[in-house]
Parts: sequence; structure tokens; C-alpha cells
Amino acid sequence: MRLGGPVFVEFEDPDGWIRALKAEGYRAGTCPVGHDASAELIRAYRNAADAHDIVIAEVGAWSNPISPDERTRKAAVEHCKQQLELAERIGARCCVNIAGSRGEQWDGPHPDNFSEETFELIVDTVREIIDAVNPQRTFYALETMPWAFPDSADTYVALIKAINRKAFAVHLDPVNMISSPRIYYRNGEMIKDFFAKLGPFIRTCHAKDIRLSGQLTVRLEETVSGTGELNYAVYLRELNRLDPDIPLIIEHLDDADQYRRAAGYIRQVAASLDIPL
Repeated sequence: MRLGGPVFVEFEDPDGWIRALKAEGYRAGTCPVGHDASAELIRAYRNAADAHDIVIAEVGAWSNPISPDERTRKAAVEHCKQQLELAERIGARCCVNIAGSRGEQWDGPHPDNFSEETFELIVDTVREIIDAVNPQRTFYALETMPWAFPDSADTYVALIKAINRKAFAVHLDPVNMISSPRIYYRNGEMIKDFFAKLGPFIRTCHAKDIRLSGQLTVRLEETVSGTGELNYAVYLRELNRLDPDIPLIIEHLDDADQYRRAAGYIRQVAASLDIPL
């Protein structure tokens, strides 16, 4: 697979971006420009990635396309369409967003997030985004979340069947599906189940870790890879079996040092399994 993550140096052109990625030992990265970039600049970044064997893993479309506020919802849907078009043009493996939330916090919990009406709204929204762009090479994907669809392998399978679009794919973040101590201690089984049911649809993945506190009630917190209980041996083995070029993007850490610690741990586990990164 291909490890990637953010870079912590300023760059002004594709050559600088490539140097920054290679300095961290990454063979994958997230999209370095937005949809408002010129066609010439987008083409230059795509060409640089191809020339230097860098996979552009994802274009983020982070927004709330199922917001209860209609103005917010429409703006988010339009943003998703623009970012999906960017993913197509720059050669990213996917454009990724979360499904959204029916509450005021765009990525937060809400009692209506798991309703049948919300499920149908997600289906209609994803179809609208994909149909507007009609991508031929890239995909639109939803990141798994603990308090919104898709929150499990089974709900992701249900969405794939309901959306019924070839350009809809899977973005996997296993930490976001660990929402109870039972899953926490058996997350390797959960990861294997996810790959068994959705492996062919997975386009990109995130890397982080999770730690369970001993305080009541249940407190689960993201942490640096290698300092929690995510079963990285299972995770990396399943990823490598699926696709040797699949990107694994480290995320949600505070600074360059934490990212390098996370990368070092992931490389150590991969080396123990004889998996190239």
C-alpha cells in the first residue's frame, strides 16, 4: 500500500509539493489544490504526481449536504459536485465527504441521523452529486462515522445497493466505527468483516488510533497510531491483500512530530508483515 499524510512546509508549485511528500517518505497524498484552481495548475499537479509515482488519494468535500438548513444544504451539495469534478480532473482515487448530519454541527450526532428519512435523503443526495458530474475515472465516497450513516459494513452495503451508482465507492476509517468497548476489544474482527463485505469497493483509507478511558461512562478518544488499540496488523494485512497501491492517509494529529511518530509505527508494523509502503 501507499502511506501518505499532510506536509508541514509551504510549497508554491507541484515540484515543491512532490519534494515535501518525498521528504516524509510518502507515496500518496491528498489533493493539494481546490476546485477554484486553474485548469493549467490542476493539470500540472496531476502530471507531477504521475511523473513521480505519487497517488493522489482523495479530494475532500467536507461539508453537510443533508443539513436541515436548506441554504447550507444546497451550498454543500454544490461544493461536493465541484470537488468531485476536481477529483476527476486531477486523477484522485476518490472525492470523499461524510454523509452529514441533521443537526447544527455538520459532523456531529443527532437523533435523526439514523432515521429512514435520513437514509433516503443520503441516497438522493449522493445520486444528485454523482449524476451531475458523471465521473468516469474517480469515485464519490462517504467516510464511515460513529453517529451517522454509514456506521458499519452492513449500513454501507445497504447504501451501495440503494444508491445504485457505479461511481459510488467506499472510504474506510475503522476508528470511526469503534463506538463501544465490545467493538474496541474486537476491532480486528470488525475490520475483517468490513473487508469481506466491501473490499472491492474500497478506494482510500485513513490511519489513526483509538484509546478507551477507564472513566465512566464510555470515553473513546483518537490518538496517535501505535498508542491505542487499533489492530494494525489485521488492518495492514487486509489492505495489502486488497490492493498494493491503496492509499493509507494519516490524519487528525496535532503536529509534524506526531505524524512522523504515527508513520514510524505504521512502517514498523508493515515491515514485520513484509508489506512494502
